[in-house]
Amino acid sequence: MKIMAIDFGDSRTGFAVSDALGFSAQTLDACKEKSFKKVAEYAAALSKDLCAEKIILGFPKNMNGTIGPRGEKTKRFANYLETLTDIPIILWDERLTTVSAHQLMNETNVRGKKRKNSVDSISAAYILQGYLDSIR
Repeated sequence: MKIMAIDFGDSRTGFAVSDALGFSAQTLDACKEKSFKKVAEYAAALSKDLCAEKIILGFPKNMNGTIGPRGEKTKRFANYLETLTDIPIILWDERLTTVSAHQLMNETNVRGKKRKNSVDSISAAYILQGYLDSIR
């Protein structure tokens, strides 16, 4: 079963997909669209192209576990995406995934424009891998 993950952002949205057996996450290209609706339409089309059976959406919580404005916007995104696809959408705690993505890029010496274009998809892969590890 293929599972797609989304790291929803204001400027870029990162995507990742699992292998067919659900063991590992691979990054996909990020969507640089800023329109809420266009990102959701892109995500719905991508999930269909990938034959994804589930979508894991990174859910930003504050470090104390509360839900702030960004979390509320992500919930609205999830609700709109649900109207575009019949695939189950699971909100998944994404705390520190961007930090982990930046640490990985520091260790692998990724700099400049490539770093900016990769961070969201790497974060999506961390979100997805966390989910995959939890269901095994």
